[in-house]
Formats: sequence, C-alpha cells, structure tokens
Amino acid sequence: MSPSALIKELFQNLNQQRLRSFLTIFGIMWGTATLILLLAFGMGFRDQTVLNMRGMGDQIAIMFGGQTTKPFEGYGIGRPVRYREADAQILEDQIPNIDVATPEYSRSLVVSNGEKRRNSSVGGVYPVYQELRNVFQQPGGRWLNQRDLDERRRVIFLGNKLAENIFGDEDPVGRQVMVSNTPFTVIGVMQEKIQNSSYNQRDQDRAFIPASTFSAMMGTDIINNILYTPTDPALAQSIQDQVYEVMGKKHRFDPADKDAIGIWDTNEFWSFINVMFLGINGFLGLIGFFTLAVGGIGVANIMFVVVQERMKEIGIRRATGARRHHIMIQFFLETFMIIGIGASAGYLIGWVLVELMQDIPIKEFVGTPYFSPEVGLIAFAVLGFVGLASGFLPAWRASRLDVVECLRK
Repeated sequence: MSPSALIKELFQNLNQQRLRSFLTIFGIMWGTATLILLLAFGMGFRDQTVLNMRGMGDQIAIMFGGQTTKPFEGYGIGRPVRYREADAQILEDQIPNIDVATPEYSRSLVVSNGEKRRNSSVGGVYPVYQELRNVFQQPGGRWLNQRDLDERRRVIFLGNKLAENIFGDEDPVGRQVMVSNTPFTVIGVMQEKIQNSSYNQRDQDRAFIPASTFSAMMGTDIINNILYTPTDPALAQSIQDQVYEVMGKKHRFDPADKDAIGIWDTNEFWSFINVMFLGINGFLGLIGFFTLAVGGIGVANIMFVVVQERMKEIGIRRATGARRHHIMIQFFLETFMIIGIGASAGYLIGWVLVELMQDIPIKEFVGTPYFSPEVGLIAFAVLGFVGLASGFLPAWRASRLDVVECLRK
C-alpha cells in the first residue's frame, strides 16, 4: 500500500469514529504539552538557581578566621586565628591548584552624602575581587584599579541600592561621600544583580575601597577573610585539606583542627545543585512521561479496535501475498501517524503555554520556563518510546491473525 493511500485510509478511519479518535489524539496532545511544560519549568528553575548563586561569585571559597579547639606544639585551645594580607599570597604560592587568592577587609561604617547616611559594610579589596564576586560597574563608572591601590587613593565603588539611598536619582559618579568623616570620591556604581546569599551584607548595600586605603585608614593589616578559586572545581576538597596544612604550619595549629579555619566553599553547593536538579528534572520528566503513557494506552486501545474491524482486509492482503512484516509496518505507521498528529498539536500548545508564562510574577524564585532543544529532544524520545510501546502489540496481533479466520469475517 502506497504512503498516500495509507494516509487517506487512516483519516477515513479516524473520521468514522470521530469521538474515539478525538479522545485518543487529545490524550497524546495533552501528555506532550504537559511533558514540555514540566521540563521547561525544570530548566528555568535550574537556570534561575544558578543565576542566583552567581551573585556570590563563580566557584569561589571564602576563608574565615576561627579558633583552635586542639592543643598543638605547646599552644593551648581557644587561640584565635587571624589572617594578614600575606596569607593570601602564601596560599597562591604554595598550593598549585589554587588559581587566585585575594584578601578582603570588611567593617560596618557610616557612608553619607549630606544628611543622607547609611550603615554599610565597607570592603577593602584588590582589583581581582571584581571578577571573583561578579561586581560589575554601570556605564559611566569604573572599578578599582592598581593605581588606586598603589597610591592609596580615597576612591569608593558603591552598591546600586546604597547609591540610590544616599543619592536618589542623581548620578553619584564623580561626587564625594563621607566614610566615617573621611571624604571619598565615587568612581562607579554596581550593576544590579540577583544575589540570594552573602557572608556579611548584600553587595547592593555595600561599598568597596582599595585594600591599601582601608588598611591605612583603619590602622590594621588584619583582614577579615580570604577568597580563592580552584583551577578545577573537582579538586575543591583536596584544596581544602591543603589549605589546613599550609595555614596550620603558618599559624601553628593542628591541620586536623577544622574549627581553626572556617571555609565556605561554594563548589560544594554547585555539586549539590547538579545532583538536585538532575533529580528534580527527572521527577518532572517522569510525571510527564506517565501522563503521556496514558495517551499511549488510548492509542493502543484504538489500534486493537482497528485491527478487529479490519480483519477481512488483513486476510485479503495476506491471501494476495502480503507478508507478516508488511502488516506490522502498516499498523506501526498508522500508530505513529496518530501519535504524530497529537504530538504536533501538543508541541504547539506546550510552546504557547511556555511563552505565556514568560512574565510570571515569581520568576525571581522559580525562574522563567523556556523551550530549549534539550526539552524538545527529550519529548521526542519519550514520544518515540510511547509510539513503539503502544503500536507493537496491535501490530504484532494483526500480523499473526489466521488468514482463513480473517476471510470468514
């Protein structure tokens, strides 16, 4: 039978049983749309979570000073461990798998512009801090540079919310603010970014000045924390062990004393995120699969009915020379045509629903669903499996019918 004749006969059969055909195709259509929508939401939620985490920085670790809890080489317990700027360079020099290590000062200070003032966490940092923490400037401003550091300039970079609070709608760049009664020139304002976690205050409410200026102004070289990034995130745990070894030797504490140093390694969270969203997307995909499987059962049922109704036709075709695999192929093709009609409508409905949900009011938390090639391929693979599963038994039964019994019908 030619493809055109097969298609014509299929539509004739569908037209004869309109309600049955509609319900069968609707099941595939709804299952496909549900699968696409669930997977699109899963992808959007994953990307939003990653975006939120990037507000902290990409695969960074933050080291904090702690307190010893084990005696070591004559030193007692309860001894505070405090870092200095040189410690960051020691880590970078002695641990090859650390890509960048940089110190950070931090203190809560009053930042004011005339009568407007805010208590803000002011950080004393190096230029490399920008790339580690994704703190980027708005057009018209700039970030701290090496000359600011070398010359101990009194320049300041403001978080976007802090700038809004003390300057309103005015452009702060080039203006002066007072930091604990010391004048600083504003060189830039941070671009707005999503940040769902921090280790002191959200960057939008913070201010940043050169580390050398901070040290001279506060009269201290004791830093608050050290940031570092690994050359390979997979080595995060190994690097942590080496950090305890190097810092233990430098500050005289037992490397096994994990309370002597506090390390917040975001690489551990990234590993957790990958596993978590593999599970979430797998669960959502499973729900969509079962929804689509219900439609597949409907297709299998209608194909069993079609086989029963066309037994005489099958007998005539077998009697005139058609082989069993010809009969199987015919009914397989009809099954996939029915699924193709429902799937095409389901793809269209799913895409429309995804587009309609681009402006949902809670997208900052659950993300924006999107129709990606990955979603389309998964849906196609599931549809292929459902088509094979729902078409095999009816096609196999049709090919195994006895010719004589068919001709008697």
